[in-house]
Amino acid sequence: MTDALQKLQRDLTIGERMVEEMAGYLQAETLFGRMPPSLPALTLGGYLMRQHRLLALQEALPPADQTRVDNMINTFDQILSERIVRSENRAHREIGARLRQWEEYIRDLRRDLRGNAGYFATAVEPRVMIAALLEMLSEPPYQLQEEFAERLELLDRGLSGVWQAGPFVWPEEWESAYPANEYWYLYGEPRIVKREK
Repeated sequence: MTDALQKLQRDLTIGERMVEEMAGYLQAETLFGRMPPSLPALTLGGYLMRQHRLLALQEALPPADQTRVDNMINTFDQILSERIVRSENRAHREIGARLRQWEEYIRDLRRDLRGNAGYFATAVEPRVMIAALLEMLSEPPYQLQEEFAERLELLDRGLSGVWQAGPFVWPEEWESAYPANEYWYLYGEPRIVKREK
């Protein structure tokens, strides 16, 4: 089994487990739902980020796993369709929390670029989750609060001030799921960019 396939199958296992817990999670008030210790916390953004990758790279999976992806997404869509208001509210709450995370990291970069740039590949995950949540909320029946897109634009401008374009920062197997024109912040690294005189 290749490393690329293992990464996708792990996304699938995590996504399925998240969907199993999703109905209860949406009814609860906590933003970060409990999962087994070996798995990440349950959030809409965490699930949607994995769903995005699985859909984009589904052809790399064996047919049985492709069916699992379809079943997982159908179940997730059904759960959300029965809880539209709760899922919209939860998505807005999570965007707010992820924006604060992202803002704090960018602030840390600006204070100490050398000390904080080294773990960018991990620190950028909330930015990808924000993109997934914004995509969800831009589709009917949801309504996106415009202030979030405006805040994100400001933060992206802050990052672009210390940005140097370069190679994809995540596993190369995922690259085709994240086109550079849309996910520019996954192609390069934060560092002092020397301007031409």
